[in-house]
Formats: sequence, C-alpha cells, structure tokens
Amino acid sequence: MNSRKIVINTPKYSLGFDGKEVWLDEDIKGTYKGNPSFYYNLYFYFYAMPFVLSDDGITYSKVDDLIFEGTNYPDYKISYASDKGTSPDDNYIIYYNPKTYQMEWLAYTVTFRSKKPSDKFKMIRYHKWENVNGLMLPKEITWYNKDENGVPTEPAKPAIEFTLPLISQGQLDDSFYEKPKN
Repeated sequence: MNSRKIVINTPKYSLGFDGKEVWLDEDIKGTYKGNPSFYYNLYFYFYAMPFVLSDDGITYSKVDDLIFEGTNYPDYKISYASDKGTSPDDNYIIYYNPKTYQMEWLAYTVTFRSKKPSDKFKMIRYHKWENVNGLMLPKEITWYNKDENGVPTEPAKPAIEFTLPLISQGQLDDSFYEKPKN
C-alpha cells in the first residue's frame, strides 16, 4: 500500500501525518514557526526527491542546463496538471550529475500560500547521499543563494542533515504515526 504517512523528529518539535491530518508536537511552545501542513509536504518532497515525481498529472520537459563550478548539469523540469495536488502550480527542475546521473541540484517554486504561479526558483544542492536498505536517499541538503542569472553562488544557510532514516518493507502500526500524547 502506498502512503505518505510520516514522522519527523527534531530536538525542538515533532511533525507528522497520520494519513488523515498533519500534527505538530512542540517541546518548547512557540518554537515552531510556520504552517505544519506546508512543512510536512515540503520535507516529504525534498527528502523523497526524485522518487515522488511520478504522481499522476506530471509533465516533464527539458530546459537550459545549469553550469556550476565548471560542471554542466543536465536537467528536467517537472510541472503538474491544474487539477493535481495541493499546489499544482509548483514547478521543479532536477539537475543531475552528467557522469553518475545522480540528482545534485533541485530548483523549485512555492505556490502553497499564494495559490498563484511563480517564476522565482529557490535552489537546493544534494551533495551527500546514503544507502538506506538499498535505496539512495539524501544525507544532507543545502539551500543556496543565486546570482542575477539564477546560478547558485554560496550556501544561504547551514545544511539540513537527515539522521537515522527508517526505510522498511514491513508495515509499521498506525499508532507509530499518531501525535504523541503529552
């Protein structure tokens, strides 16, 4: 059975999706800033890239390659049909390493709040991967600043590191995904 149930634990909060609703559990009240539904989807997508890009209604197209530090990264742009998903006007561009074919960069737009198309792409570098039970998943991702031409220049903030990923062919009990009881 395919499911987007998830639990994300950080030192200050836990965020999850139990199959019906997104929940937030804060250790320090007021620590979490933002919309839990937005961040659940955001990190689900960014961590599961590029595997989640097979949803119904996706269109793939070729756009200009990214050139960064002398390497030419080929790409594919992913867009959605207007009636698909929470934010069908979001766009993604996956740039992959021309030698290994592994994704190294992701450009993306955000339309969750505005519900309007955008041409402002944010940029993430996927430069550390790990093998988790035979599946290559990101170990670390870093948001980058861009120049006036949209080319990444330097990290915008420290890298986000994913630790202790759990990938299993077995099905976890539904209670695993429930909001913790305080």
